[in-house]
Amino acid sequence: MSLPLLGVAIKRSDLDVLRDWIFEPNRAIEIQDFVMPDLIAGDCAPLIADYQAALAGHEGPRGIHGPFFGLDLSNPDAEIRAVIQQRLLKGLEIAEALGGSHMVVHSPFTYWHLLNRDNYPDLHDSMIEAIAACLDPVLARAGDIGCIVMLENIDDTDPRHRREAVERIDHPNLKLSLDTGHAELAHGCYGAPPVVDFIAQAGGLLGHVHLQDADGWADRHWHPGEGRVPWPAVFAALGRLEQSPRLILEVRGRLGQLPATVAALKERGLAC
Repeated sequence: MSLPLLGVAIKRSDLDVLRDWIFEPNRAIEIQDFVMPDLIAGDCAPLIADYQAALAGHEGPRGIHGPFFGLDLSNPDAEIRAVIQQRLLKGLEIAEALGGSHMVVHSPFTYWHLLNRDNYPDLHDSMIEAIAACLDPVLARAGDIGCIVMLENIDDTDPRHRREAVERIDHPNLKLSLDTGHAELAHGCYGAPPVVDFIAQAGGLLGHVHLQDADGWADRHWHPGEGRVPWPAVFAALGRLEQSPRLILEVRGRLGQLPATVAALKERGLAC
């Protein structure tokens, strides 16, 4: 399977830097300004209007990174989950206004959960039940607006945990997201499977990928090629999927160098 053009995660100022590179081939974009708690809790209308004007003429796929700071989808307290639902529903409102067809949310599974799954035998099931309850109105709204909620690995060590959650919730608007750098961190620090196995485990449920490089120690968000992620194997694994996920470069800093980064990947026959 041929892979699509690489998209890019941006904030508003990044769009000005990368405008031609994004607009000419209509690359996918993922808007990330609205993850900040103070911003999404306040009046988002001015920034939405600014984006709407700036994106005139862009015909590529769009999405947003949903809010995540302090928002544990598996929180067992229903009153706290109600606040989390409000934030996620606000994210979908923003996605709809910006023509977004995906919203990334964060997985609550951690290394501690892996180590203690047998020690607390009811914990895993109760977490999935809480995630399902938290996402119930969110997924209903996502279905109304044609947006896919993508559950991203953060501190996940066993990729089967997220897959099981998505399978059990069993909603057409919920898929898996993979962050390559997060997987590499978990592999290096926690003995998690390599990133290619995260891809294989996700299989047909993988709808979205954050492409970033790391060193197996921290969440670096380096440009591909600057860390130790095995990119030929990663792109080969993605190419073996029956349907391509949305591929989004999510790097921190030096976004003006992204065209050169992608050109280097293209020269190696890995991406376009």
